[in-house]
Amino acid sequence: MTLHWEQVVVDANDPVTLGRWWAEALGWVVVDDDDEEFEIRSAPERLPSILFIRVDDPRVVKNRLHLDFRPETGQAAEVDRLLALGARRADVGQGEQSWVVLADPEGNEFCVLSARH
Repeated sequence: MTLHWEQVVVDANDPVTLGRWWAEALGWVVVDDDDEEFEIRSAPERLPSILFIRVDDPRVVKNRLHLDFRPETGQAAEVDRLLALGARRADVGQGEQSWVVLADPEGNEFCVLSARH
């Protein structure tokens, strides 16, 4: 049996707003614009996707799973761009590291890595 990675599912209070934020942050396209399930992909026919689904309960603890991104333009410039889009810096106890922890508008943590050596 072989498994193929289809999507990452993100619980969201507002799937449309959060999905549009991530689409802009990643430069991805919207493939399903629904109030309850909002899906984005790097290209219309390309997987995996990120699917944002509506949940009513708020997130109360640190995410158990997060995404790491390695920018093409340099870490500092990418962090500045994401902060300007509405991300915020997050402290998850990481201390001084080579990566920067940010949170999206609903508080989901993600990391912006430094350049590969």
